[in-house]
Amino acid sequence: MEVTGGSCRLGLWFVQVWHDGNTIHRVRFAKTGIDGDVPEQIQKYCAGRLVDLTALPTIAIHDDTVYSRIYRAVQAIPYGSTATYGEIAASVGTSPRAVGQAMARNPTPLVIPCHRVVAADGIGGFSPDVEIKELLLKMEKKTFQKLHVAKKPRNNQQQDFF
Repeated sequence: MEVTGGSCRLGLWFVQVWHDGNTIHRVRFAKTGIDGDVPEQIQKYCAGRLVDLTALPTIAIHDDTVYSRIYRAVQAIPYGSTATYGEIAASVGTSPRAVGQAMARNPTPLVIPCHRVVAADGIGGFSPDVEIKELLLKMEKKTFQKLHVAKKPRNNQQQDFF
């Protein structure tokens, strides 16, 4: 299949996505957009809706290399949550530095939500701008909170969430 690209807005940024109709090949953040199609799940996510992007196939997880194991562990971090570089490293048997290197080389951010990986003592880095990481984490937290406020029981009734 042919790989095509398109973009959608995320605040002041554009999320550029290249895919073949099935697999996501590349995701990049840029100041300018490109004309073309973007998968509906990514459009919804960028609009602040609760979407599970783990269902999207990505070229990042294709074998059993250290990076692929790291990407699978990062993909398992729930929407609205974070994990540290050290926690991810411990879960796959590598070093926090290797996790940082994998995040810097992540070909499909959002699908592999590297913005959810934070430093033990702060937010950590993000390319091209840590401002995007802050925006994504804030958006997920806000969306997650709205979802849980909407599910709160009324009239002092108890409600099961799961």
